[in-house]
Amino acid sequence: MSQQNIIDKLIAVINKLVFIILILVLAIVIVIFKFYDNNNSGMAELKKSDTISNTKKDTVDYWKPKDINLITDKSLKEKVEYGRDLIAHTAKYLGPQGSVMKISNGLNCQNCHLQAGTVIFGNNYGSVNALYPKFRARSGSIENLYKRVNDCIQRSLNGIAIDTNGNEMQAITAYINYIGSNVEKGKKAPGSGFKELDFLDRAADPTKGMTVYEAKCQSCHQPDGQGLLNKEKNEFIYPALWGEHSFNDGAGLFRISNFTKYVKYNMPQGTTFKSPQLTDEEAWDVAAFVVSQSRPHKNVPLDWPDLSKKPVDLPFGPYVDQFKELQHKYGPFKPIVDAQKKSEELLKTKNKTVAIK
Repeated sequence: MSQQNIIDKLIAVINKLVFIILILVLAIVIVIFKFYDNNNSGMAELKKSDTISNTKKDTVDYWKPKDINLITDKSLKEKVEYGRDLIAHTAKYLGPQGSVMKISNGLNCQNCHLQAGTVIFGNNYGSVNALYPKFRARSGSIENLYKRVNDCIQRSLNGIAIDTNGNEMQAITAYINYIGSNVEKGKKAPGSGFKELDFLDRAADPTKGMTVYEAKCQSCHQPDGQGLLNKEKNEFIYPALWGEHSFNDGAGLFRISNFTKYVKYNMPQGTTFKSPQLTDEEAWDVAAFVVSQSRPHKNVPLDWPDLSKKPVDLPFGPYVDQFKELQHKYGPFKPIVDAQKKSEELLKTKNKTVAIK
């Protein structure tokens, strides 16, 4: 075989190899393109699904306070507006330097009921007019709005009950009733109260909560938790979270689940229920830190006459279960809830058996 023939055959082999390599490269490019295209399609579908999901969440017709400017009766409008001012600036009227009475700790009602009780899931007043009078397990009785307002004054404001016939009580109740008068009687306003939040699988940790507080809270509420007063020293710009000027241990926010829901969907400033800034664990832990601090004590021996109705996170015994006060204060709460459910089921079974006999 001549040298030229050998060269020709080598060239032919090389051409075939080059052709095969080109085919393989083309195949790889096609596979990569299809994978990328499918992946993008999947992401698009996921985004579309998320958009649909978010759209569904946003279709809730949340409560809005009835506009005070719609009131045509001058006397009623003045009363309602005074009530709003009492809610927003309680301390100026009823605080330690109050212009009307000196009967409270210096907090404002709106420190707990944000923006004078109008914020969605900010402990607003949307359902109050529609649901009161109502039975409350804490007192074991049917309560009217006067009783409920004075409860807040005595517990959250650590103060003294005011005259139900006085101008201040009449104004406060007129305001609360008016802004919620657009809710059907017996119905709960969408977005009222607190937004629900799952329990942790562990106990809330005050030590971890201190770290959250230092990072997210103390710039407003101060390192010592005593809040920040205005220049006149007659009202808090940022409320005290513990100590003599904060809510006492009979207040609803002393229960860790309530405080957790409140901060999760409202704090730090700028937070809304649609855009929380704290993780669930951060909210539970910072709540544990705050409720672990010293505050005024209120003796309430008549609270929760039916022990079976006590909330799982009420940190004062006695209880119908065998869990200690410490676990009722910080959790974990799921074992307590499970034990309560079992007790309820056993009671139902027992009652059915008795009824059959």
